[in-house]
Formats: sequence, structure tokens, C-alpha cells
Amino acid sequence: MDARGVGTRPVYRWNGASLLPAEEDSIAVEEPLELRVNGDTLATTMRTPGHDRELAVGFLLAEGLIRSAEDLGTLAHCGRPGEEGWGNVLEVTPAPGVTIDSEPIRATRRGTLTTSACGVCGRRSVDDLLSRCVTLAPGPRLPPAVVARATERLRDVQRNFARTGGVHAAAALDAEGQLLASFEDVGRHNAVDKVVGALVLSGAIRAAPAPATVLTRQPTVLAVSGRVSFEIVQKAVMARIPVVAGVSAASTLAIDLALRSNVTLATFVRNGRFNVYTHPERLELG
Repeated sequence: MDARGVGTRPVYRWNGASLLPAEEDSIAVEEPLELRVNGDTLATTMRTPGHDRELAVGFLLAEGLIRSAEDLGTLAHCGRPGEEGWGNVLEVTPAPGVTIDSEPIRATRRGTLTTSACGVCGRRSVDDLLSRCVTLAPGPRLPPAVVARATERLRDVQRNFARTGGVHAAAALDAEGQLLASFEDVGRHNAVDKVVGALVLSGAIRAAPAPATVLTRQPTVLAVSGRVSFEIVQKAVMARIPVVAGVSAASTLAIDLALRSNVTLATFVRNGRFNVYTHPERLELG
């Protein structure tokens, strides 16, 4: 749990008969993070402070700007501790010999603000995102119980949610259901970016097919709190995570993208049950 993710504000509670005196309440923190590449602003997202490096790396991978951790040089906050706004601007510098061309991304956005509710807001269309989504390879096959229990792992990591009720969570699991990475954030897409970014930085995933010598515990399931939107599936595809499990419903476009990209999409994953909309052949039945 990152202490920067929770703040306090006074609250007056109505108990059904009277308004109680004010008391301090734990509230999820939401602040802007400006992402810069080589000094130029790429995007500004409203997020929960903490794990900004992971957020930036996951965002860059989802946008198709990097393929692995080897493309990255430095990731550092601008300014100095104690200065107003410190920690809300992150500068990304590519590795020597690597060019991160962010101009096409900026050109497809109407503005630079990405809210905590939507990582695709500001796009003129989803065509530029669809054009980068590949078709994932078949497999692996996994027991339905791994999918059915995927969202249970979220409860184990939702410490800020337990205090505030105001944040989402995402987690990556391997084919046996073991937790590989998990994060909370006020934005669903930010939580996913933080998970993916952590896995990129560890070398567990890359945007190209992984060689046979990589770690055996490969990310297989992306579990998310809340509904599954197009952008959640798109981020899973870019990270080559073949199964998405959501606590709530999916949108039509999320299902269509999952079908097209060979992603197994499960929704209403609760209490040992789930609905599966696409590619059930990954489930090892019988």
C-alpha cells in the first residue's frame, strides 16, 4: 500500500435521523501526471500517485511506442522534492540508439488530458488503436478454476479500496493462478498500465513474441475490478496477455476486439462462476 494514495477530508454523516458532527474520512487521492518524452508532453492522466514509472511504461507499451524495457533509458520525475507539484511530471528518455516517436499519438488526440475514467478519451477514433492490435497465439490452456478465482486475488491487494472505496485494482496471474503483479488506482486503465509496466520492467513481457528462454511464469490472466471496456482488452492484447477476467460486464466493442485478437474474455467473475464471451477453447474442460 502506498500512503500517497489515500488522503483525508472532513465528512458529515446522515444517520437517518440527524447529521452527525464532522469527522475525518479516508479518500482516494487523484492528481494529474504529465508524461513527457524527450521534453515534449505526450499525455496528462489523472491517477493515484505512486508507481508512476510503471504507469508510464505500461502506457507507452499500450500506445505501441516501446516494445520492451530495452527501449527505455531513464524515467525520472522533473523538479525537486518539496517544490509545488513535484512528482506530477515524469520525463521518459529512450535508450541510446532508440527513437520514441510520440508525434502520431499526440496528433490523434484532441487534447492531452486523459481522465481517470477513460484512457482512450480524446481519440478521434479507435481505428489507430485497432490497427496496432495483433492476433495472439493459441493457448495456453488453463483450468476454469484459475479464471473463476482470478478476481478473488484482487481482494487481497485492494488495501486502499478497503479504506476509501474509491479505487480500482488490476492484477496479472500466471497459468496456475499465481500473482505476478498488482496495483490500485482511481482509474481502471491506470491500474492496468501499472501492472503491465511492472511486468515490462521485470522483463516478463514484451510487445514481440517472447523467446523460449524467458521466465516460465508468463502473464496469462489479467484480472480487473469493474467492467471490461475496449481499452482494457486493447492493453491486454498489446501486452500479449491472452485471458481477461472482469468483476463486472463487458462492452460490445471489448467483446469484438477480444474475438478478433484471440483473447479469452470472461465477465462477472465472482463466487467461482463467470461468463465467457470469446475463445472458450483455452479452458481445460474435463
